Amino acid sequence: MAGNFQWAADISSGVSRNHALSNELRFASIAETLVVQFARPESGFGANMGDTVTIQRVRNIAEPTSAVLSQSGKMPIDAMAMSTRAITVTEFGRGVGFTRLVKVLNHFDVENAIQKSLKKQMKLTLDTVAGTAMKSGQNRFGPTSSVGGTFTTDAGATAVTGTNNMTVAHVKIIRDYMRKTLHVDPYQGNAYMVLASTKACRGVKDDPEFHAWRQYLKPGEVFHNAEVGEIEKCRFMEVDHDNFLTERGTNSAVGEAIFFGDDILALAEVEAPELILAIPADFNRQHSIAWYGVLGFANVWGDSSSDGEARSVYFTSS
Repeated sequence: MAGNFQWAADISSGVSRNHALSNELRFASIAETLVVQFARPESGFGANMGDTVTIQRVRNIAEPTSAVLSQSGKMPIDAMAMSTRAITVTEFGRGVGFTRLVKVLNHFDVENAIQKSLKKQMKLTLDTVAGTAMKSGQNRFGPTSSVGGTFTTDAGATAVTGTNNMTVAHVKIIRDYMRKTLHVDPYQGNAYMVLASTKACRGVKDDPEFHAWRQYLKPGEVFHNAEVGEIEKCRFMEVDHDNFLTERGTNSAVGEAIFFGDDILALAEVEAPELILAIPADFNRQHSIAWYGVLGFANVWGDSSSDGEARSVYFTSS
């Protein structure tokens, strides 16, 4: 690696740390993630605070029959309904070993190649963990024809076998359900987001109602990683990661996807993922590099299917 990336030895833990390189790895990996890019970092959580963080959630305040005030009457006061959600943090990490001989004999930078591979592995791992949390929401939709399907509200306890891949008709049904029935706020007030498998994307890409991102994004607007297009303000990100979204249902006909709005995912970090280098063993003949972090994700309203609380619909099959 470049000379400005210096490893600092930590004898007590038996590893060396490269904070500049770790930050570069983390920022590059997060920038390339498909799921973590939508996570909201929780502040005020760090070392020596236990393995669980509790976040506060404010339930929607009901719309009143009338908000007209009388000159002689008092201001009506609505009760603020609060609830909580727990995030459990866990250790994550993997390492790669190599020998001094491999390093000496190869004409390319072995450590650099390993670091690139670790960056990709970290990105995929974090997306799988975050995606598992996102898929834990209560509301699901199983496509049972090319123009319809069945909603369930118990996180998949009610089995629905999907028979068809995603169509524009399905997108409209789910969009309207999120808007009219669940009253989900669009992501950052802009549009609903859809993380969709390659198969699900293929089901709608060739439809004339699908618009490629170049047709609707304006200068200065955010382009999300892997974004491919939109249908009726539902913006699609294509996911080619089977550990997160795969194919299910009759003859694997259903390409999975998740539709979601604002405030979908929370992230708690005790130790941000970083690169660590083990102190060489066997007279500097055995080397190893790893990435390591202590963190956790939670679907903020994943325990609720209610109007005004639920934030997502999982397009899938039992």
